[in-house]
Amino acid sequence: MKTTIILADDHQIFRDGIKSLLSDESNLEIIGEASNGDELLSLLKTISPDILILDVTMPKITGIELTKIITQQYPGIKILILSMHKNEEYVINAMINGAKGYLPKDTSRKELLDAISSISNGEEYLGKLISSSILKSYIKKSYSGFDRLDKDEQLTSREKEIIELIGKGYSNKEIADKLFISVRTVDSHKNHIMCKLKLRTTAELIIYGIKNKIIEIE
Repeated sequence: MKTTIILADDHQIFRDGIKSLLSDESNLEIIGEASNGDELLSLLKTISPDILILDVTMPKITGIELTKIITQQYPGIKILILSMHKNEEYVINAMINGAKGYLPKDTSRKELLDAISSISNGEEYLGKLISSSILKSYIKKSYSGFDRLDKDEQLTSREKEIIELIGKGYSNKEIADKLFISVRTVDSHKNHIMCKLKLRTTAELIIYGIKNKIIEIE
């Protein structure tokens, strides 16, 4: 079964570039395009993709706002942000509002395909972009929404090890390889951690790890 994709970016040449990059992938199919937020929301009333590749800087409605709206109205659509903005506030805001992945526009074809594959399989894709380094300045700012993360929870040494590796930007498969366990076991550990800490996103998990000194900031 093919993974269906909609591209939303205000530059036709960029959409054409992504289509070209994905054209040889027999398991992927681009089923629609939009150049602004209104077009996208109108399009989603008629077709529903598995993945939406979305820019942050969009006319009329920003990509972050669209992410929040679409996550609420169409929870089955997984959103991958592809943006020229690399600073931590854009990344964190996107993930908090429901994006499943975030990549810079100068990413490689391989990483784009890795991100699509991971998101299709139910993972969040943060790659090496979201890590302790990109959260370093953000975590020092006061953000009341994360006060509830400063809990003294009992985590096992394995759970802490997994949080640390997530904070370094490793994918579930890379974590599995490093710890000599299956990807399914990594998924199970991560889900258990998220439930235990009452967290919603990997971004929140990384912030928890930094605040509780599980993830070290260099």
